[in-house]
Amino acid sequence: MHVIVVANQKGGVGKTTLSGHLAVEAVRAESGSVVLIDTDPQGSLSQWWHERKAETPHLAQIEPAKLKAQLATLEENGIDIAIVDTPPAVTATNRQVIALASLVLIPTRPSPHDLRAVGSTIAMAEEAKKKMIFVINGAAQRARITGEAAISLSQHGTVAPVTIFQRTDFASSMIDGRTVQEIDEKSRSAAEIAELWKYVYTHLLK
Repeated sequence: MHVIVVANQKGGVGKTTLSGHLAVEAVRAESGSVVLIDTDPQGSLSQWWHERKAETPHLAQIEPAKLKAQLATLEENGIDIAIVDTPPAVTATNRQVIALASLVLIPTRPSPHDLRAVGSTIAMAEEAKKKMIFVINGAAQRARITGEAAISLSQHGTVAPVTIFQRTDFASSMIDGRTVQEIDEKSRSAAEIAELWKYVYTHLLK
């Protein structure tokens, strides 16, 4: 089973939105049976999932302290991909979750403050010797800082070649349990998510 951990110590970088969107895209792309795991005490991902009418992706209620055993049970039950949303903090729980990752996705907004804050998450991934991919998320259209952010992040690891731009449809989609692909599969946002998932899934299979 592939375990994707979406992590960043900073809040507001779009971890929950990205987790939900990639999980839905994995199902749409027929990449396998997909489960979402919400380890953030705020429970935003779980709340979004409970608003959904679609039955997939699944949601698993997990106790972080028993995550390793419960991931094994999910695999035994036929789950192919688990996407784990994490709280915006540097905690023992986050370290435990990252230690079990097949891949760590680190979303960050292209701003100096966000780029400065990403260091501790990089350190946790490197300490656990995990593959990591940076995702530039919530970027403004035609902003020079987006390219500068990619250059800065590339000094620490792999940067996804797909930028997720700031659009209102992402915020709207999280209100009623849908994703941008489900609202308008021909939208630019939907295309970005589809391309990002293709890239992430290719790295999972390496």
